[in-house]
Amino acid sequence: MPGVKTFQTAPREERREGWACPACGSPTEDRAIRSEGFGFVRCARCALWRQQPLPDPEAVRLRYDQAYLSYELARQEEFRDLELRSLAEVGFPVDPGARGEATGGRALLDVGCATGALAAALRERGWDARGVEVSAVMAARARADFGLEVFAGTLEEARFPDGAFDAVHASHLIEHLHDPAAFLSECFRILAPDGMLVLTTPNVRSFQFLLRGGAWRSAIRDHLVLFSDRTLSALAARSGFSLVRSATWGGWPVGSRPAFLKKPLDAAAKRLGVGDVMCLRFRKGGTGGGASLAPGTGAR
Repeated sequence: MPGVKTFQTAPREERREGWACPACGSPTEDRAIRSEGFGFVRCARCALWRQQPLPDPEAVRLRYDQAYLSYELARQEEFRDLELRSLAEVGFPVDPGARGEATGGRALLDVGCATGALAAALRERGWDARGVEVSAVMAARARADFGLEVFAGTLEEARFPDGAFDAVHASHLIEHLHDPAAFLSECFRILAPDGMLVLTTPNVRSFQFLLRGGAWRSAIRDHLVLFSDRTLSALAARSGFSLVRSATWGGWPVGSRPAFLKKPLDAAAKRLGVGDVMCLRFRKGGTGGGASLAPGTGAR
């Protein structure tokens, strides 16, 4: 059964070096997988998967060029609609004020906003939405196409004021970061009290990862860290967040054979919390009241 990989940037000559776990700092590993000229290891202490060795941060930043923009433009409506559904599924108030939902305000930041399609859709629904995008060409396109206010750079470089936003959203971003802990700490700083953080990312606890390992569709060179619900929730908790609600989806990749397995396996993966992609909604402070992604204690 051939692997069906998601889009990844073309291989380049880049400086690489070994690195310790970005969550707990441990250098020890207890598992490893190989993919297409690179690999991932699992931290023996906290179970976070990381690409090893690590590509140079500035080299990674240069990957997100015109080719990446073309990929995002071709699929921006599909990605927008998928994320709107996932936001609704974890109880995010997509339409502020609808059904009496309280948002605590309407300032929203979409980090890694790409072409700006999602932020524009949320703006149409009542959010005061703006974006951050590390790719200068994509940030420019978001401004031109949707009239969005977009900072071209990283979240840390933007230096927003404390408590500036009522919600921060990042879809398929945190797995690309060299320092996800610093990113979460910055999200905490710029969120208002009781603010919401929503993260969508591949789920390393998925059925497909267990089945395919290095051939898994999300085991790509552009993903530096691979999270499970447990590792992401633990890292977010260290920054002061509590999990409120979560969901997963995707059990059998499009194009895989036999095709008749897709519908039942997708349904089973969703029910068990072992879908390919997960969406987690956090609250700044407090104690989480939501369920975990699956029954039981979860898995590493």
